[in-house]
Amino acid sequence: MSIGCRIRKNIIRPNKKLIEAFRGIPVANIDDCMNRIACLDANIQPINHTPLLGVAFTVRCPAGDNLMLHKAMDLAKPGDVIVVAAAGSMSRSICGDIMSTYCKSRGVVGFIIDGCIRDHDELSAYTDFAVYARGVTPNGPYKNGPGEINFPVSVGGIVITPGDILIGDGDGVVVIRPEEAAGLAKAAAIVHDKEEKQLTAIRNGKEYPRPFVDEVLKRINVEYVD
Repeated sequence: MSIGCRIRKNIIRPNKKLIEAFRGIPVANIDDCMNRIACLDANIQPINHTPLLGVAFTVRCPAGDNLMLHKAMDLAKPGDVIVVAAAGSMSRSICGDIMSTYCKSRGVVGFIIDGCIRDHDELSAYTDFAVYARGVTPNGPYKNGPGEINFPVSVGGIVITPGDILIGDGDGVVVIRPEEAAGLAKAAAIVHDKEEKQLTAIRNGKEYPRPFVDEVLKRINVEYVD
């Protein structure tokens, strides 16, 4: 056993129909259905406006090193999201425009980097490849290893396992276990539909009923002062 320097070539990916069930549903609606604790922390920021939907293909790298990411780019399949746990380091970039372009050419749909990227101007203009990262620096990476591919990683306070479904928008990224996805997709779609109806009603001049507000205020004995 070689913990810390190992590669798993093959992973089990969810059914594409199951993944597509989440397309168009905001991350916030999905996270609301997961007790609001399933998103990566706010420091993992979107670099562009491309929505993210795909399967986690995980990489663990030492801080400032991208050797294993280079190998992962050759192993990942169309529809994968390459997730790089790079110790949250802000000292060196893990990838940039060239590596992103290569991944796009192979059908990879995005990067999530718990560390830095570079070529921000180029990546921010992408419309067909989602990039999330903790920061930006022009300092390039080392390529010494070690690292791991397709073992569980911790990114932004959430454990991500190879094969998890990842969904991202301008708010952030939510992580979904495949075995929970079917029921969650239905629940999130219902929440999304409800909110769309609420917005339509507000725009049409109708009320926005929130009875819980007065109920809670009564329970905590709020005092009204004229």
